[in-house]
Amino acid sequence: MSKNLTSRTQDYSKWYNELVVKADLAENSGVRGCMVIKPYGYAIWEKMQQELDRLFKETGHSNAYFPLFVPKSMFEAEETNAEGFAKECAIVTHYRLKNDPDQKGKLIVDPNAKLEEELIVRPTSEAIIWSTYKNWIQSYRDLPLLINQWANVVRWEMRTRLFLRTAEFLWQEGHTAHATREEAIEESEKMMHVYADFAERFMAIPVIKGLKSPSERFAGAEETYCIEALMQDGKALQAGTSHFLGQNFAKAFDVKFAGQDGKLDYVWGTSWGVSTRLMGALVMTHSDDNGLVLPPNLAPIQVVIVPIYKSDEEYAAVSAKANEISDQLKRFGIRVKFDNRTTHKPGFKFNEYELKGVPLRIAIGPKDLENGTVELARRDTLTKEVAAVDGIATLVVDLLEQIQQTLFQKAESFRNEHITAVDSYSEFKELLETKGGFFAAHWDGTAETEERIKDETKATIRCIPLDRTLEAGTCMYSGKPSIGRVLFAKAY
Repeated sequence: MSKNLTSRTQDYSKWYNELVVKADLAENSGVRGCMVIKPYGYAIWEKMQQELDRLFKETGHSNAYFPLFVPKSMFEAEETNAEGFAKECAIVTHYRLKNDPDQKGKLIVDPNAKLEEELIVRPTSEAIIWSTYKNWIQSYRDLPLLINQWANVVRWEMRTRLFLRTAEFLWQEGHTAHATREEAIEESEKMMHVYADFAERFMAIPVIKGLKSPSERFAGAEETYCIEALMQDGKALQAGTSHFLGQNFAKAFDVKFAGQDGKLDYVWGTSWGVSTRLMGALVMTHSDDNGLVLPPNLAPIQVVIVPIYKSDEEYAAVSAKANEISDQLKRFGIRVKFDNRTTHKPGFKFNEYELKGVPLRIAIGPKDLENGTVELARRDTLTKEVAAVDGIATLVVDLLEQIQQTLFQKAESFRNEHITAVDSYSEFKELLETKGGFFAAHWDGTAETEERIKDETKATIRCIPLDRTLEAGTCMYSGKPSIGRVLFAKAY
């Protein structure tokens, strides 16, 4: 199996696009800007879903499902949110087609089937959900209301890229209601930490936790918390956001509750989400010129066993041992595949699983049967070792843990090496092009300065780190006073 991937140093964007397709993760569809997620890619997304869903439920959330369509008047109720998404909305105006009298076999929109009110295909679900919460919440006994939904959304992107930016994508969106401002803020922060924990423990991606600047906040939010990751090409990627909505949506949809004192008040809200964009982050953080590199905690196949043989007799003997090893590994909870296809040679299989990023490969042949050994090949380091069959399951468990930690440490070292403190705008512009990464710089706190830097360099404020040190300084652009450094970067 030939990989023939463009190298990352030659053309990172082309490398990414080729890898997503050749590794069988996804492909473009017959609908412009929409993707088909293939079984292997979806299996990775399912692992993400399973782990996140577990974390959500451990923190008290329940799953529900809300409609794909939002009446236009309902969507407009929270003005800031509506304006923020207006340019990305897909709109349903009619509900029926009919035969074209001028062209046989063609269909046209039936002009008599126009909707009384246009429907927005959800770009996000705050409007439909908060209109529902109005009926669910009556008193303090109904709070907090902690709901999540797994769904698809549509945002009409003009320039698309598989997983990173598509017109339709999959995600989860949490929407919660609380009795107090403090509870809602605590929820927003909690979910940011849940996302960070997932990114680091399962995806092996180090992230920076912080706040978005006012101009980068979610439309309709009072505060947006985020986790930011750094890709191998030096660009940042927003990996998850959690929004403190204040009482904005409660007021827009008249969601009130009676407190213990009997007085009515508006509830306090949050929303938070991650999407299939995480698939892009996973690819770009760890993979190399040979293909995908998957962290074991999310790999659909953690271990693949490839038999080496020349005759039917050898195949039978090797297969018996391979199945025995496979059963041992499964008893340890390891996701293992024995590739017993006789239609493909071992070399083809080696290339295939290297391209697909399977963390560990076990090869076993007649000589291994004689010696009581197998060959182990690690995907992350591309190293091989011979190991005894006895105790193989324990060894494999240890190796998978090592691979998970190695991937995180490698990504963390790269990230840390690409956080640069800069004090002058000229230095910032030079290093932005030559080094990339995050730049810790003083900012005067104005939207005007932020916008000018963005227009001139394409770099944005990725976040105001939660752990930043407050210190008097001078804005690198305007020379005005600053209270601390923020992180700038070019981003996806």
